[in-house]
Amino acid sequence: MTSSTMRAVVFDHELRFVPDYPLRKIMPGWALIRVLTAGICKTDMELMKGYKEFHGILGHEFIGVIEQCDDAHNINKRVSGEINAGCGQCEWCANGLGRHCTNRRVLGILDLDGCMADYCMLPVNNLHEIPDSIPDHRAILIEPLSAACEILEQVKFKGSERVIVLGGGRLGILCAWVLTTVVTDVTLIGHHPEKLNLAKWRHLKTAHGADEVEAGADIVVEATGSGEGITEAMSLCRPRGTIVLKSTLASQGKLNLSPLVVNEQRLVGSRCGQFKDGFQMLESYPDMPLDRLITARYPIEKALKAFERAARPDALKVLLEVS
Repeated sequence: MTSSTMRAVVFDHELRFVPDYPLRKIMPGWALIRVLTAGICKTDMELMKGYKEFHGILGHEFIGVIEQCDDAHNINKRVSGEINAGCGQCEWCANGLGRHCTNRRVLGILDLDGCMADYCMLPVNNLHEIPDSIPDHRAILIEPLSAACEILEQVKFKGSERVIVLGGGRLGILCAWVLTTVVTDVTLIGHHPEKLNLAKWRHLKTAHGADEVEAGADIVVEATGSGEGITEAMSLCRPRGTIVLKSTLASQGKLNLSPLVVNEQRLVGSRCGQFKDGFQMLESYPDMPLDRLITARYPIEKALKAFERAARPDALKVLLEVS
């Protein structure tokens, strides 16, 4: 029998661990998921700076087990879930693009409590059963990996392009790894040698700064998590090239977009991806070294310590062990 309260990591002007957060009633068509593991993301850090003015349970990266839903056949399935809960009635939702529904709620980001708790809730249609062939320590990264795969849907690659990925963090590394599966010339630029060393896979090249790389790339992916990232991306991209913007920030700071106009560069906003693409990537490239990205694990009761660890420059992915 599920308790009426649960442990949760809550942000409400300050970050707190709450041992007795109220467990809300499950809605028709939704599932109650017992969370096993949750990941701390750069977006969680930005929410704490005021992004989306979010208040509630943080977290949108998880693996868990379905405990309650309308269809008994789904009970006890090990799942992860796409984070955007659309209204199910608009044109966006009808076309399978609920992540752009104007009335959507977003797990741990917008009007929907997140997964850093004993339980979270999502529509059953958002959930994906995790294949037995994929262990927990790989499955926990399915959300950011799928976000990296979204680039392949938005930009058509011939394979001969020169690509630069800005940002040596977890998302930048995942974007670079995904791009090496379709392009032969990919360079990841970061500032921390230890992270760049962990990023080495396939034919990926790395650089410790933009001054080590020739400008004029066909495609530049900006995943720095910094307000200066887009300015650097514009300087590295060739005229009529493409810039893919991945960072979501509480404040972009002062920004001069005139180089974008002068050089007729195309700017592509890229956010969430489809989990089917992430799972396909995992199964197609079982040697993708996702375990390198796990920096540390903490029990949920030590969430404040976990966030402190995640904020350190050398951190990639810090996990909360929930159940």
